[in-house]
Amino acid sequence: MRSTDTGEDGSPQYHQANPEPMSEVAQQQECDFRKKLNQTARAMVSDSIHERVKLIVHRPDYDQELQAEYVTLSKELMPIVQEIARKTLLLLEHETSSEFERNRYYGSKFQADSVAYKDYRYFAKKRPPTESPSLVVGLRVDESASMAAFGRLEAAKRAVIAVYEFCQLCNIPVLIYGDTADVSRLEQMSIFAYADFDKRDDNDRYRLMRIQARSNNRDGMALRVMGERLAVSPEQTKLLISISDGQPKAMDNYTGRYAITDMQQTIEEYERKGITFLAAAIGQDKDVISEIYGNERFLDITNLREFPAKLVRIIARYL
Repeated sequence: MRSTDTGEDGSPQYHQANPEPMSEVAQQQECDFRKKLNQTARAMVSDSIHERVKLIVHRPDYDQELQAEYVTLSKELMPIVQEIARKTLLLLEHETSSEFERNRYYGSKFQADSVAYKDYRYFAKKRPPTESPSLVVGLRVDESASMAAFGRLEAAKRAVIAVYEFCQLCNIPVLIYGDTADVSRLEQMSIFAYADFDKRDDNDRYRLMRIQARSNNRDGMALRVMGERLAVSPEQTKLLISISDGQPKAMDNYTGRYAITDMQQTIEEYERKGITFLAAAIGQDKDVISEIYGNERFLDITNLREFPAKLVRIIARYL
């Protein structure tokens, strides 16, 4: 069970206890939500090259051991995240009370420099506090087997914790999914829904600790599922970040130029739908990941210890 109290260093204080058994109603709600996620995800890839891939969306559970792991990993991160969130919220409060929204058909301030565009959007209107910028964040975590090497898995978990807690503090809807491929012939693509803005749960922070290195990776399919979810969200800015340590590779032939082309086409398709992509490369295939996403979308994460704070600061810029 979680307390809202904080320690002297700003880190959260937690009281450990055995998780209470879910009621029958809660269990049924979880079951219904998992079915909905599976149906939706399969529909999203039905007209793509992944149409025949056998997909299962999981909703991981949590236990006392995962709670303890979360507390250990989050302890040093929370003061940093809280400070970034505090500064971000102060800045937003200032902007919404003093900034003018430009390029409007009517307003209280005339913009002479806009006349050249001849679109009649010559005015600016002061943005009230109720019209603060809106953002939704999707965070995709590559759970391929190679993530187990060189501390990448722990770095990914710490980054995910930082992003999740920052989004909670700033009231940003967040979607955090992990994925792997080729677990079995009956489960060729596995997606793990750790946090979902359609069913917010304070215990999602503990589910995040289920992230692990598993098997192969079918990146294009994962990006398509998450991209579609973000595309229909009502927020103005839609940010999709992929944490990965390598290039796509899955059975039977999802590899090399074929897989890269699929990813690039998926990125282009969903950018047209308003999605902004960023790729955080934490492994040996940084050149390939840079080629796939393009330099303007590429984040070269050299120092894994600085990764969580760096990622949160990047997200804050989109508010």
